[in-house]
Amino acid sequence: MQQFTVPQFIDVENQIIGPITTRQFMILLAAAITIGISYKLFDFSLFVTVGVITLIVAATFAFVKINGRPFHLFVLNTIQTWRRPGLRVWNNQGLIIEQAEKIAPVTAYQPGAPKVYQKSRLAELALIVDTKGRYKGE
Repeated sequence: MQQFTVPQFIDVENQIIGPITTRQFMILLAAAITIGISYKLFDFSLFVTVGVITLIVAATFAFVKINGRPFHLFVLNTIQTWRRPGLRVWNNQGLIIEQAEKIAPVTAYQPGAPKVYQKSRLAELALIVDTKGRYKGE
């Protein structure tokens, strides 16, 4: 039997530059590009305002963790929670009316004589199970 190495720390992100992970680097790179574009487009006071806000948002998304999960997953979970209805009500009356025609009438179970399997049939079934279905039987 072959032995395989099982990864131990699959929830740890790869670090590329010191303690900075790939995700954090990409977020900070996008923030730097946004700040550079705002430097070219806006006057100095608006540039400083946009730059500070962009830097705060980027640092929050890059470095803040809530309950050990990255901040962007917290934001996504919060949005999903807000979009779901707060109260779920089960309406069984609508289900009965809509599916009444589709459901066949239930008949009472009448036990008959128990099926008796011969030894040869049991041996064949055991062989099918032991071979994991490779032996199809007759």
